[in-house]
Amino acid sequence: MLSFDEIPALSRGTVDQAGHRRGDEEWLDKAWADPETRVLVLQDGAPDEGRQARMARRSRALVVAGDDGPRLVFAPPAEAPEGERFLLGLDEDGRAYFAVLAEPDAQVPQPPGAEPASLREAGALLGDRDSGLLTHAVALAHWNATHRFCPACGAPTRPAGAGHLRVCTREGTENYPRTDPAVIMLVHREVGGVEECLLGHNPRWPEGRYSVLAGFVEPGESLEQAVVREVAEETGVAVSDPRYQASQPWPFPRSLMLGYTARATGKAERTDDQEISDVRWFTRPALREAVESGEVLLPGSVSIARKLIEHWYGGRLPGEW
Repeated sequence: MLSFDEIPALSRGTVDQAGHRRGDEEWLDKAWADPETRVLVLQDGAPDEGRQARMARRSRALVVAGDDGPRLVFAPPAEAPEGERFLLGLDEDGRAYFAVLAEPDAQVPQPPGAEPASLREAGALLGDRDSGLLTHAVALAHWNATHRFCPACGAPTRPAGAGHLRVCTREGTENYPRTDPAVIMLVHREVGGVEECLLGHNPRWPEGRYSVLAGFVEPGESLEQAVVREVAEETGVAVSDPRYQASQPWPFPRSLMLGYTARATGKAERTDDQEISDVRWFTRPALREAVESGEVLLPGSVSIARKLIEHWYGGRLPGEW
């Protein structure tokens, strides 16, 4: 498994999510009235913007440079803009944290030096507390924005549970945030006593971008079965011995990435030639050389993909998307 130093960037949260407080309206009102409470403001796009543009905005919050690196900018409740409100939890001192998804035309106070940054941009640079808070807030914002109607009858839903629940206004049924499990795996083999790893290129990516393989878990399938199936489908490589390494929330919009390594054992039938257009085997020296020359660009440090690659390599590698 990945070591403590290799924990994925978005899996480092330290704030207690305080699930038992989400239905306590009296406590929530008191916490919101407390000037010591801290509010993380997320931006949102205009209704006429495309889905991807709105999702990108919804993952942005103000970030400012600090002595120990970038940190999130919080506001007291009295200065927070109007918008949907989510409870994020309590820190070890009992201080409450909320997030607000600001209305598109809201005026968001911006302290000197602060700039909006997305979770993709800032997640790996923020400290443990802030990385966890922003990940939690983005996940809730995306889920609430895309579940405004009941999946059973189509009636509008209303938010409840401090942002962690939506209730059908017709039938009263409760809908909770969903998470889509996806496996992400580094495939490796030994050839002539030399270890190699397999990286793939998606045709939608710019030339030179390579990463590990990944795919969603299908109904009725175990994680290990998904690893074997996805690798075979996308690359025609048969693998065995899937070994779990670590997990990472990936709220774009609602995935949980479950990281594995797997050993290549031979050939399999390739049934999907759309997802991966090129695959390459790399020895450790060859991977280093390709990255240093710019021939290959690896995933960003915010992703578990980068952690899996560097775990196999045995150290840090330069460059990223």
